[in-house]
Order: sequence, then C-alpha cells, then structure tokens
Amino acid sequence: MLEYDEKRNYDRMDVDCELTYRLADSDVVQQGCCTSISGAGMSFIAAHSIELGKALEIRILPGKSISPPLVAFIETVRCIRQADGHFEIAAAIKGIKAD
Repeated sequence: MLEYDEKRNYDRMDVDCELTYRLADSDVVQQGCCTSISGAGMSFIAAHSIELGKALEIRILPGKSISPPLVAFIETVRCIRQADGHFEIAAAIKGIKAD
C-alpha cells in the first residue's frame, strides 16, 4: 500500500465559481473561474498567463447570495498552460480585504 503524507496545513475545497482579478499595479480587471481554495492558497483558470511572484487582487463571486464575495490579495506560485489554451494559476493568499 502506498503511503501519502499530506503536506498542506489546510484542507482544499474544490469550487466552481466566477472570480475577477487584477494585477496590483493595474486597473484592468480580468475574469476567471476559481477551481479550488484553502486557508492558505487557491487556484483558478484564466485566459492569460501570469508571471510567478506577481501580486493580484481577486474577488470571488459565490453562486449563492448567502455568501458575500471574498476579496483577497494573492501572489502567483504556478502558471500552467492547459490543453484548451487557458492557464491554471495557483497562488498563495497573502491577505483578506475587508469589504
């Protein structure tokens, strides 16, 4: 039997909801789809690649009105081109913004 030692400090939740993001030094807002989130990080699908180490502000828009949007500051740690031409972006959450 293979043993697997989980290295994450937080459980990851798979999600499927819209998000918007912008680079910290830009006013241009882009759209994407959040695919997973945890207490320390997240991943999303975007139409454009984002350099590693870039700071972004994201706003996750939940599908139900009982949850408010989540606004956070993130730093990209991975960017992988997908077969369909989109990019999977993984990022560390650096802070949560009070709305």
